Amino acid sequence: MKPSQFAKGFQARPDTTSSEKRTALDRLNAIDGLVKNGAPTGDVPNRVIQPVLSQDVTELEAADIANESAAYRAWRIEHAYRPGQVIELALKTIKPSPFNPRHFYLKASIAELAVNLAKQGQQQAIHVIPDYDNPGTYYVSDGGRRVRALKEANKESVKAIVIDLPIGIQSYKLGYDLNVQRDSQTVFDNAVVWKRFLDDRHFQSQKELAEHLGLDESTIAVALSIAKLPEAVMHEMVARPDRFGSNMAYQVGRYHTARGADATLRLINKILSDDLSTRQVADIVKGRASAQESTKPAGRQRYAQRLEIKLGGVSVGDLKSYGDDRIELRLKGLTREKRDDILRQIEKMLK
Repeated sequence: MKPSQFAKGFQARPDTTSSEKRTALDRLNAIDGLVKNGAPTGDVPNRVIQPVLSQDVTELEAADIANESAAYRAWRIEHAYRPGQVIELALKTIKPSPFNPRHFYLKASIAELAVNLAKQGQQQAIHVIPDYDNPGTYYVSDGGRRVRALKEANKESVKAIVIDLPIGIQSYKLGYDLNVQRDSQTVFDNAVVWKRFLDDRHFQSQKELAEHLGLDESTIAVALSIAKLPEAVMHEMVARPDRFGSNMAYQVGRYHTARGADATLRLINKILSDDLSTRQVADIVKGRASAQESTKPAGRQRYAQRLEIKLGGVSVGDLKSYGDDRIELRLKGLTREKRDDILRQIEKMLK
């Protein structure tokens, strides 16, 4: 891992193996499943809500304490925090992580969740990571949608579990794995975030990024091609993940390269209204985008016959014929009267 991938001042631990990452993911799922948030909530920020912990969670605590980072241990001791506890934090202290795997949040979805939270309250705690450089503030590791909905519902606090992760690629990978489990990670999130990772030099190449995420390099390449789309266009597709997977979005991206944003938005509407398949969209792209996408200009057609035209012994142009049905007349240096007379004669012949 590169030092730039972690919050300044955080003592990064060695890279975890895939099995260790799996264990971390299972630990978060176990805590979510076993912690009971039955205590009433209030307006006091940073208040501890005593969780009901099983023996399994107690064993998880012991494992966490044995492997926790120095920065997290110092924070935990200072705040008398026990791993797995649900505490109530002021919403104003919560901020998005620069390594959040999600980029797009639908306004309609946030509004719907806000109504639900206003009626039933927060049922599941979010996961946060302390910002050790700015004490009293926290990065969201998992639960960005809930945070946005709570703000939409004008709430002032959020239930949270404070976890031990560096802010960097490791926290991104954990959040990405969680979202994949829930089917909430979209190719459009990947497109924007992966492009930013490469632009910011967190990874030196598509190959390095693919190896770190355990994906085929072709998957990364497709997502990066989609990243060339304007976000306004991507927003139109994010709302319908059932219709716009990576293959369909890739074809839309090709169409945008050839036709521009307005035509692409019309194509998206046609895909939805006519229930077009990816193959049908690919056919549209081939038919309408081939000329613009071609890297080599088409060769000039050779004329079959050429007649030089002279006025007063001076050449003023020529008349060329191509194939069976095409002629091309080119004249210059004419007086206005002669030009208009020729145009009238041609119009008369064509009537």
